[in-house]
Parts: sequence; C-alpha cells; structure tokens
Amino acid sequence: MTEGNFVDYVKVHISSGNGGKGSAHLRREKYVAKGGPDGGDGGRGGHVIVKGNKNLWTLVHYKFKKHFKAGHGEHGAKSRSTGADGEDVYLEVPLGTVVRDTETNKVLFEITEDGEEKIVLEGGMGGLGNWHFKSATNQTPRYAQPGIKGQEGHLTLELKVLADVGLVGFPNAGKSTLLSVMTSAKPKIANYEFTTLKPNLGIVEYRDFQSFVMADIPGIIEGAAEGKGLGHYFLRHIERNATLLFLIPADSKDISQEYNILLDELRRYNPELLDKGRLVAISKCDMLDQELIDEMDEDMKEDFKDVPYMFISSVSGLGIQQLKDRLWKLLNE
Repeated sequence: MTEGNFVDYVKVHISSGNGGKGSAHLRREKYVAKGGPDGGDGGRGGHVIVKGNKNLWTLVHYKFKKHFKAGHGEHGAKSRSTGADGEDVYLEVPLGTVVRDTETNKVLFEITEDGEEKIVLEGGMGGLGNWHFKSATNQTPRYAQPGIKGQEGHLTLELKVLADVGLVGFPNAGKSTLLSVMTSAKPKIANYEFTTLKPNLGIVEYRDFQSFVMADIPGIIEGAAEGKGLGHYFLRHIERNATLLFLIPADSKDISQEYNILLDELRRYNPELLDKGRLVAISKCDMLDQELIDEMDEDMKEDFKDVPYMFISSVSGLGIQQLKDRLWKLLNE
C-alpha cells in the first residue's frame, strides 16, 4: 500500500434511523362485528455500529466516503404486525482505533479485538400500535404513537498502530533501512530527512518460527511535542508499542544528547511512554573500525548506565541477530 493510502485520522458524519409509526388500524372483517383495534408497532430505526476488523490496518476506506446513514424502521400494520427494523450501518475499523465525539473530543471507546462491536448511535424506537391503548373505558382507540426520530453526530476515528517494537529516532537515522533488513517491508529509503512520511510496519521473523511486529515511525525532531516537524502527528503511534528502540547514528555529534532530546519529547507528549522497555542502538557502525567502537563503548558506559545499548549496522549486518535477541528478551520479560 502506498504512503498516500495510509490514513490514520478521519472525521465522519453519522445518522441513525427513525423509528416507524405505530398503526391505528381497526379490525374489519365481514363476519366479525366491531373487531376492535389491531394496529401493530413500528420497527426501530437502524443503529450505527463500529466493528473491529483484524484484516484492516488503515482507515483509507473512509478517505472519500464520510457520510453514513442507517435505515428507517417500517411502520406498523394491521393484525398487530410489527414493522421491520431499519438496517444497521457498520463502520469497520482496524484494531487499535480510538473513537471520539468530534464536538467534545471525548473518547467514547477503543476497538482492540476482532469482531468487537460498539453502538455509537442508537436508532429511534418504533411507536406503539393502537391495540396497546385499548381498555374497558376506551375500547376503540383511533390513535397510535409516532416513531422516535434517530440521532445525528460526528465521529473522529483515530488509529494508533499496534506493534511490539517502535523505532524512535531523528530523521535520517537509518530507521527505514533497519526495518527493510529485519523484515520483508519495503519502506522508502533515501539520503535526506523526512523520507518516511507515514508509519511502516514489518514482521520480524525470529527463532523457532516465532515473530514480532516492528513499526518505523516518521522522524522526531526537537520540539515535536509542540507541533514541529512531522513527529508530533505520529507520536500517538508510539503509545501502542510495547518496547521502544532508539536509533542514533554513529556519526552523531553527541549520542547522549540526541537520546535525551528524544526522551524529553516523549515525556512532554505523554510521560507514561517512559515506562516502556527501552533499548538504544547505535546505527551505521559499518563506518567504524573495531578500535573506534571500543572507544565509543567506554565513553557511553557512563551516560547509559540504566539503559542497554548496542552497536549495529544495517548494511554489513553487524549486531542484527543480537538486536533481535535483545528485543525478544525485552518483549517477553
């Protein structure tokens, strides 16, 4: 799927159906004198329902169709016949979709399981037929209830990518290259910043036919939490990752400073992100010889006491299998 078809934020207009009118019919048959009221109830209006679908991973199907209207209930009929219910409308969404009320921005619920259904707008109730109102003192009611009208509203659907490992780093740190080496994903790779404009997902194959999902998030820059660059728009995807892999290039001016800037952006966006498992990978180490790597290792021991780190190269394959092992261990701790 192309970058343009990755849609993770949409607003839609929804309407539930009106309830059908109750019938005020009076029974009329040739050999039945004064048959009395027999008007049936109206059918309920259709609901608007959000449903989880594990086969979807983007909201692209709402890119051009943004209005959804459920069917109206049928009116009641004679012989106490109830009108048919209005047709429900289903909005199918990928797992990890957060549903908000657009007017208030309040989170209504989140869809996390395949087949999970949540009613967002109920259809109007059908009106009662006149046979409900007969009594000893009112034996021929010639009235029935009208159906209740449906509701209207606006929903915001916000997808947060579900992945085990999220790649966090500055633009051009080598995230897309690492994803292409560790998985079968084919993200766009080029020698300039902000090559990645949408999150990319890939499945990392591990030992004994096991696997985990890795997500390449567009590059974060300093000030992303305030809206600079692209990172602020995609920081929400990191909320769903179990482990964060910080990728910092070996030719960085100050590795420790870059790591702290990235950490600070996550903290300012959502402090809970700092509770996730973390691993730092120094990328592009094919540019270094072993002596220089050992020297950098000695310098980093002081700054990265509490965070595990390692040296890798997506080009030469240095440390890639060890990286998979460390990630698998973090995910299963």
